[in-house]
Amino acid sequence: MSHEGIRFSTKEQQERENTENRLLVRIAVTPDKVRVLLTEGKGLEIDWKDGHWSSWSFAWLREACPCATCIDQRSQEGRKPGQPKPKPMNVLPMYTPPAKPKSAQAVGRYAIQFNWLDGHSGGIYSWEYLRRVASAGNVRLRRQRPRGRRTNTQSVPQFASRLSDCGITLTLARTFD
Repeated sequence: MSHEGIRFSTKEQQERENTENRLLVRIAVTPDKVRVLLTEGKGLEIDWKDGHWSSWSFAWLREACPCATCIDQRSQEGRKPGQPKPKPMNVLPMYTPPAKPKSAQAVGRYAIQFNWLDGHSGGIYSWEYLRRVASAGNVRLRRQRPRGRRTNTQSVPQFASRLSDCGITLTLARTFD
C-alpha cells in the first residue's frame, strides 16, 4: 500500500497554496506601463492593464530573486520572497551596499531581468510572478497610481522597443517631490 498521495497540511497552508495557485486573468498580469527608477535607486513600478499599480524597492526585488539558486537558499533559511537575510552577530557590522541593478532588460513579452551590481543576473521576474507577490501583500498594490507625483520621464529605447510590440510602455522616471 502506497502513501505517496497522502499529505497533511493545516488550513492556513491550504489557503496559502490556493492563493498561490489560483489562476489570474490575462489582464491582471499584463503591464500597461513599467517604470524602472534606476537613476534614483528606488525600484520598479508597474501600472497593470486592470487598473492596479504595484511598486517594489530594489532591495525587496533582490531578496525575492526567482532564480533556482536564490529560491533554494531562501527555502533552506526559511525565508519568504523579499524577506532579507538575517544579519550575523559580528563584533563590528560590515557595510553592505544597497541592492541596485546595473541595468534591466526585457525578456520576451513576459518578464524583466535585472543585472545586479553584486554580479547576480540569473533571476527572470515574470509579470505573473510580480503580480502574485504583489497580490500576496508583500508590496504596495493599489487600485490606481498615487496622485500628486510629477514625473519627468525619459524613454529607454532598448527596453521599450522590445515591449512596444505588445502595447507595453516602459519609461525611466525621475520623481520630483
